[in-house]
Amino acid sequence: MFDIYNRRYTGSKAKLMEWIRNLILENCQGESFFDIFAGTGVVTYYMLNDFNEFYINDFLYSNEVIYKAFFENASFDINKLNVLKQEYNDINILEENYVSVNFGNKYFSINDSKKIGYIRENIDSLMKHNIINDKEYHILIASLLYSMDRISNTVGHYDAYIKKEKVQDQFIFDLIKPIVNDKDIYIFRDDSNTLAKKIHADIVFFDPPYNSRQYSRFYHVLENITTWHKPELYGVAMKPKEENMSDYCRNAAPIVFKDLVDNLTCRYIVVTYNNTYTSKSSSSKNKMTLEQIQDILSSKGKTKVFKKNHNAFNSGKTDLKDHKEYVFITEVQNG
Repeated sequence: MFDIYNRRYTGSKAKLMEWIRNLILENCQGESFFDIFAGTGVVTYYMLNDFNEFYINDFLYSNEVIYKAFFENASFDINKLNVLKQEYNDINILEENYVSVNFGNKYFSINDSKKIGYIRENIDSLMKHNIINDKEYHILIASLLYSMDRISNTVGHYDAYIKKEKVQDQFIFDLIKPIVNDKDIYIFRDDSNTLAKKIHADIVFFDPPYNSRQYSRFYHVLENITTWHKPELYGVAMKPKEENMSDYCRNAAPIVFKDLVDNLTCRYIVVTYNNTYTSKSSSSKNKMTLEQIQDILSSKGKTKVFKKNHNAFNSGKTDLKDHKEYVFITEVQNG
């Protein structure tokens, strides 16, 4: 079974969470935690025993489904899910479908693509005929995404696939392991700056994208499978038309970052940052400097800065020397 951290994801903080968690517990107090750019969801996962109320937000459809699958307190029948798992793994000969036509022998083998397309269609059919409930639906979709991600013919994201004469069959459908908890957890898929004006939490954590790599484009295959709108796809990478684009990946990043900080109602702000501002790859360069972030946070309250050496995610083209991760913790004045 898959745990929530069993993903390849750009900027994931899974390997840094022991350090980050300790900093938060040593420097912050409160009962509620707001993960406003939640990404993989691992930050909330690692903080789950430390607070009573959680708000989790991300603008990707695939991440929203994953949060609901792992965190949402709702009933599900594990025996039913295991029967479906076995059925999906027993699939043999299948017809062509949307996934195999577009992604076959690219991101996945032809046969694996047929299986993925069939399973995705079947999950919708099960939901339509009330054979599964909402929680089971989210678990099955998340399980499909994790199973795909494990064997995808990529370097860890879907901006491109690895060119091969033939992609080998590898797909095995496995289930995620939902997280049993008794916490109050609220899940959102919203614009972070809009949501910031509506939520009050003691601690707000954010790790926004800092470079030009748009996550909706990096993970377009997972988004496509999740929404299942079957859009027309373009180019070598087989991407849909642009949508769900973030200003944090553009030159406006310092402006939207300041707007977000200014509109937060909280006691503490925790921000993570990595120093790729001088990267040789233009797409990896930060849209905000460390100094800009520190100045914006300091205008909100007393700010401490912590740093740690860390080997960053690297898709093979980015040369990052002396890479460091930073954590800013701001005690908000009149928060």
